[in-house]
Amino acid sequence: MQKERAKNNRTLTLSQEEIPELRAKLLTERDFGQPDIKNKILNGDIFKMLPRVPDNFADLIIIDPPYNLSKNFGGLKFSERSAAAYDEYLESWFPAVCKKLKANGSLYICGDWKCSSALQRAVEKELTVMNRITWQREKGRGAKSNWKNSMEDIWFAVKNPDDYFFDVDAVKLKRKVLAPYKVDGKPKDWESDAAGNFRLTHPSNFWDDISVPFWSMPENTDHPTQKPEKLYAKLILASCKKGGMVFDPFLGSGTSAVVAKKLGRAFCGIEINEEYCLWAQKRLDRAESDSTIQGYADGVFWERNTIAEQARSQDEREKSRGYERRLL
Repeated sequence: MQKERAKNNRTLTLSQEEIPELRAKLLTERDFGQPDIKNKILNGDIFKMLPRVPDNFADLIIIDPPYNLSKNFGGLKFSERSAAAYDEYLESWFPAVCKKLKANGSLYICGDWKCSSALQRAVEKELTVMNRITWQREKGRGAKSNWKNSMEDIWFAVKNPDDYFFDVDAVKLKRKVLAPYKVDGKPKDWESDAAGNFRLTHPSNFWDDISVPFWSMPENTDHPTQKPEKLYAKLILASCKKGGMVFDPFLGSGTSAVVAKKLGRAFCGIEINEEYCLWAQKRLDRAESDSTIQGYADGVFWERNTIAEQARSQDEREKSRGYERRLL
């Protein structure tokens, strides 16, 4: 049954008419041989599809695996397990994924507080951990007998700590300056424009400028754990050169592939759920005519909910989509 949606709900949906065309663009377990997997979605089980991906294939790998929680992914259920059993689950696929990374490549893997230590253990066996990013995830219900879970981790690791790509200038954050300081009457480390006083700051490993997709945003899908495009844009711009390959073995609704395409990178992803693959392919098709990423404009990331961010994002969407839309 189709969900009843509010009039202004912009969550991505599929019509029966468009499904065959989208499905034809996927590579499945039935597609034998070695077809070109560049800029393709591989629809199948990770254990069957991963051997199709060449070793030393990716400049950047982004992984958003099932956390150690009971979760229903479109009819495919993942059950919470013991810490030891979750370690075994990671061990069953993570080393094989790491073989797909180039010698100078980087990897990011997402998790919550409950599985973060397991992810660290798994990563340290194969790669060199460079940092742990924590990002503020505002979405979700409160808890009556515990602290609300509003943070998630992303472990950053590389194959060779002496040779990897990192472009800090591409991921600077534009923040409001509330108390502008001047030297000899001139701004010190800040600038002023029509939108106000701002400073470009170097990125830290705590990100509080991310908005989780919700029903009024065109990037939103019904995937239960969808990551924001802005979040992945930071990872891709920092750790993958233009034209490089981004690989995601748990593609979900396609955020990593969509953002890679919008930013001029190649992509490849594996996802077992066909409906999620179709959502991802539709998002990729949309990216042909709309390459905007909410919160990222003029080569910088804007502080969440700043007036300039909203105005710029809305203006670019209107130009590319041809009609007015409201950003919350």
